[in-house]
Amino acid sequence: QVQLVESGGGLVQPGGSLRLSCAASGRIFSINAMGWYRQAPGKQRELVATITSGGSTNYADSVKGRFTISRDNTKNTVYLQMNSLKPEDTAVYYCNADILKLDFRKNNYWGQGTQVTVSS
Repeated sequence: QVQLVESGGGLVQPGGSLRLSCAASGRIFSINAMGWYRQAPGKQRELVATITSGGSTNYADSVKGRFTISRDNTKNTVYLQMNSLKPEDTAVYYCNADILKLDFRKNNYWGQGTQVTVSS
């Protein structure tokens, strides 16, 4: 089937940087939009950034100018470069993708999540 596997989370000090990766694998024909969402304890999951297959991007106001989303279509991978991290960025980060499978059925998929903790 189809899997999204995230990596790159961890503990970082305020002002530091992290780079998240999410690789899609399985019976994939094509991938449309990909994105990152996050969920902090006691809060709802929120959009962080999205990117279309053509490279158009969209960011939450809270991360504009600090985070950069990109993708490598040859590797079915999306990245999130996070700079100038703040304690309020602490959350579980989830990868999301709209995938057209080889049987031409389209579904939306989520990764398992990766923890990002910003603390001194």
